Amino acid sequence: MSAPPRVLTVAGSDSGGGAGIQADLKTMLALGAHGMSVLTAVTAQNSLGVQGAWELPVDAVRAQYRSVVDDIGVQAVKTGMLASAALVETVAELIAGTDAPVVVDPVGVSKHGDPLLAASALDSVRAELLPVATVATPNLDEVAQLTGVRVASEDGMRRAAAALLEFGPRWALIKGGHLPGEAVDLLTDGSEEHWLRAPRHDNRHTHGTGCTLASAIATYLARGRSVPEAVTAAKEYVTGAIAAGFPLGGGIGPVDHGWRGRLGPVQGLP
Repeated sequence: MSAPPRVLTVAGSDSGGGAGIQADLKTMLALGAHGMSVLTAVTAQNSLGVQGAWELPVDAVRAQYRSVVDDIGVQAVKTGMLASAALVETVAELIAGTDAPVVVDPVGVSKHGDPLLAASALDSVRAELLPVATVATPNLDEVAQLTGVRVASEDGMRRAAAALLEFGPRWALIKGGHLPGEAVDLLTDGSEEHWLRAPRHDNRHTHGTGCTLASAIATYLARGRSVPEAVTAAKEYVTGAIAAGFPLGGGIGPVDHGWRGRLGPVQGLP
């Protein structure tokens, strides 16, 4: 039997299971990949927010990465919470030496507004991490942090994408989920544009959307899709996961990573 596509997530742990490494691995499994992980940080986290965060030593992160890549190999890499400049620079160096597409989710804050990236690490993200990204997937708050462009309309998304591309990623996916109206994202490489639209679901349980989308993109890239195809399929998947999000605890519940399986047998994994 042949192995499924292999996708590696380099990110932090969410003890509540809705985001981070846990969301990444659930997404990869749901979409037919073998998920692997490099843990960068541990958080104490639940539906109400982040109560604590502890980053791992650089040597531990490097050892995990080399252990997986040198033996098993990867067909796509996704990065999430990297916490500090030292971790950003280490992960960027490791990725630069890996022959696989890379999806960078430049995680800056949690769904509840808790900081997950040191302010001192922003320069390292710009100078080291974004240049090795196949696709960078910031939301509007994150792209404002990185570029200074604050988006209030679709025209602003175009300006933000242009500013982000100046740091070197091959593609920029600007997520417009914080704008009013339908959920619209802009994918561009500076020459072609793809506007991705979906209905906005009346569901507050959206914890883990960014991690889930980036992991879905990485999984589709590992399965051989082009970037526009991978992003389009990932957007469809995460839209369904948001629609099926469910309450947990006293705050914001997670999206449902297994929503397709609950609708019946998955055939063909579109």
